[in-house]
Amino acid sequence: MDTEHTGVESSALDAYSRVVTGVAAALLPSVAALGVRTPQGTGAGSAVTFTDDGLLITNAHVVAGATGGTATFAAGTETRFDVVGADALSDLAVVRVHQPGAPAAPLGNADQLRIGQLVVAVGNPMGLAGSVTAGVVSGLGRSLPARDGRRLRIIDDVIQTDAALNPGNSGGALADATGTVVGVNTAVAGYGLGLAVPINATTRQILGELVSTGRVRRAWLGVAGLPTPLPPPLADRLGQKLGLRVVEVVPASPAGLAGIYLGDILLTAGGTPLPTVQALQRLMLGPAIGVNLPITLLRKNALVDVITTPTELT
Repeated sequence: MDTEHTGVESSALDAYSRVVTGVAAALLPSVAALGVRTPQGTGAGSAVTFTDDGLLITNAHVVAGATGGTATFAAGTETRFDVVGADALSDLAVVRVHQPGAPAAPLGNADQLRIGQLVVAVGNPMGLAGSVTAGVVSGLGRSLPARDGRRLRIIDDVIQTDAALNPGNSGGALADATGTVVGVNTAVAGYGLGLAVPINATTRQILGELVSTGRVRRAWLGVAGLPTPLPPPLADRLGQKLGLRVVEVVPASPAGLAGIYLGDILLTAGGTPLPTVQALQRLMLGPAIGVNLPITLLRKNALVDVITTPTELT
């Protein structure tokens, strides 16, 4: 028997176990099982405490159609909660428990994740006393369609992990090895495949709006585009390989009034490169409403600057 090789494997396994057990110990007290009742029936999910005064983050689909419900923590504490706000287009919601006391879990930045990085999924599904699974980040930058009535939006930069997600795990925490929450588990796309909405600057802005107003206001330009390669000389000059070719402009929309036409290639908005539709969507949140937004575009091999003023999406 190769005792040296076996010793290395045992040491690695022990290190892995220490990380997972450490994350579980740190986060399980902050995670609750949610039970909701709506005219359509009952539902369940998980939620993660992120403030000391009893605010929890979960998925919008977990609390859809409900104004409140019951939260049960791993320690056995049970309390009522109210829905503070929900946003179906990001699949995020905030609830407030009537009896705060659970420790707030630290929120991190999913933009710093790397493929192959260890992550731990922590939930409290089906009223169980905590569920912990571990895996790795198997994909970044995935897209997840989300619909609110007739509006369809793409949740961008979704995290894909092979950490198993059990029924009721939606709304639970996806954490890195330090116990920092980097995502909110939101869906199981297939056996052994889990997805999570990332915690990043956009998410924090959405959470802030949900807490302050109960809803998320979004800006609207009235333009649709598809990623397209830029001419090599321009790509080298800008350090940007793709732009958004305009395939639709809504008449009398902010984009139409600003003089954006079919076939234009959007390069930047407010100085931010636009290589993808998601890059433009990230700019279309509440603070952009009614504020001049300069856009640089390519039209017939010439750079053109226009000023748009996004309006509120209704």
